[in-house]
Amino acid sequence: MELIDQHTKKIMEGCKARARDAGLTFEDESLEYIVTNRDLIELSPKVMIPTLYDYWVQDVEVLKEKGKYELYPGNPYETVINTRPAISFYNDNNPDWLNVMIFYHVIGHIDFFQNNLYFRHTWDYDFNGEALSDKRTIAKLRSERGRWVDYVIEFTRGIDNLVGYHSLLSDLFSSPNNGFSAKVNYYFDVYLQEIVKVNISKYIKQLETYNTCVTEDPVLGEETFFSKIERRHPEFGNLFKKYQEEKRKKPQDLIQFLMEHSKMLRKEENQWMLMVMHVVRKTGLFFQPQIRTKIMNEGWASYWHETLYLNDDRIKGHEVDFARVNAGVTAMPRVGLNPYALGMRLFYFLEKMAEKGKISWDFQRMNDAKMRDDFDTHTGQGRDFIFKVRENFCDFTFIHNFVDQDFVTTNKLFVAGRRLNQKKMVWEYFVKSRSAQDYRKMLMESLYHPPHIEIDLEKTKDNALYLIHQFEGKPLLTEYIPNTMLGIEYLWGGPVQLETMEVVSTPQASRTPSIPGLPGPATDPPKPRKIKWKRVLYTMKNRKLSKNTL
Repeated sequence: MELIDQHTKKIMEGCKARARDAGLTFEDESLEYIVTNRDLIELSPKVMIPTLYDYWVQDVEVLKEKGKYELYPGNPYETVINTRPAISFYNDNNPDWLNVMIFYHVIGHIDFFQNNLYFRHTWDYDFNGEALSDKRTIAKLRSERGRWVDYVIEFTRGIDNLVGYHSLLSDLFSSPNNGFSAKVNYYFDVYLQEIVKVNISKYIKQLETYNTCVTEDPVLGEETFFSKIERRHPEFGNLFKKYQEEKRKKPQDLIQFLMEHSKMLRKEENQWMLMVMHVVRKTGLFFQPQIRTKIMNEGWASYWHETLYLNDDRIKGHEVDFARVNAGVTAMPRVGLNPYALGMRLFYFLEKMAEKGKISWDFQRMNDAKMRDDFDTHTGQGRDFIFKVRENFCDFTFIHNFVDQDFVTTNKLFVAGRRLNQKKMVWEYFVKSRSAQDYRKMLMESLYHPPHIEIDLEKTKDNALYLIHQFEGKPLLTEYIPNTMLGIEYLWGGPVQLETMEVVSTPQASRTPSIPGLPGPATDPPKPRKIKWKRVLYTMKNRKLSKNTL
């Protein structure tokens, strides 16, 4: 692995200048490395962070990927990591015209990393440098403690998908740096909405009253506003103080709770485990936004590599080459999901919609198909709108808000179904639905959505940790429960209980027999069965798991 040569670096800097002219914003410094396919195989298990701490699972993944490469050689083009400065890796056999395309794609990623608000907690430090320090710390501990370090890593990684990512973002955006005090945030976000439960008109009226007070007296306006509130609601002051105390006590996630309250970890001989758990938790928090913005991130980078490359005079003579490579990256599959293709098409669609003024209430109220097709107010705001989307959305909100029937119809999208043809003994794919609602549901189900696990402080007593799974329609994967709870029991130093929901056993759905001699599918679809749920309690005590129905 080595830095790119000056000739290639000059191409990169030229791409940066053109990208800035188009409106992208990113820091000047960046590092570009040339790597072989073998290098990429070894970097992949470390999520392309070369300084990430060592762990035995990474070695297993390297051996597995090397075996795959021997059978099916591949040629990945690039990868980029969100550090300060941004670091990207490129295959060692890319020609200049391909590097131009790839550099634009990488710059799109860097712009997304450094401007999307879901990455806010990664903006202020160099993760690559911190990872190197963490790696040395764990290597030193491993030389002293041996395999016990890997046990702690494994047990902590078993719950690192439960890290308090949204709590961290909430603290960042509700800090005094956002221009509002903690009391203002509590009053409008918690007190009015969760305690008083005012309707929207009264909520807006309170906002107007607050704005009036602050405008008339920028220094004492807020104090004047709350003096009126406390005269009408004398309990407000005490509720706010209680909220602040509970917020300070409440941990952001399970790992943090274990680090702060586990009697086993507080023992002097086990203090080293806290350092390992801190590294795993910090790494988990760092990668959360990348998992939650995969479609947007790849779509944004693909949008810009295509937009900028087609206007670059350096591609002359390589238009066909570009078309072939670009089609392989951004082709929309008929079955399955390509995040590059979906995200890119959605950004193009939104730009066109905003350009015509269709991102408006007036357009949404229209029902007439011809009027909707002809609607065009020539706003000239298409590019500005997608920049705002890039800044404020994640995959969930991106899909929930913008994948509508117009988008599905325009791109000829559909939900594919699969059935077994028993006569030919082959799987047949068919168009199951062209509804935007069904297509959106399919996309939502493909998104990353870890379970919501809370610590019940009232039931956590006698050194028994009580966890509650906030059920959201999807059960936990039961095959992972024993090992995960075993790890939590070790880190907690006592019994662990988990309350969750499971499916009640029901008879197999019946099938309507097909009539011999009549055309139709080889196998009729089964009748849907009604799912019943039951509340269960798992208990891990002395490394033995038991289950009771509540």
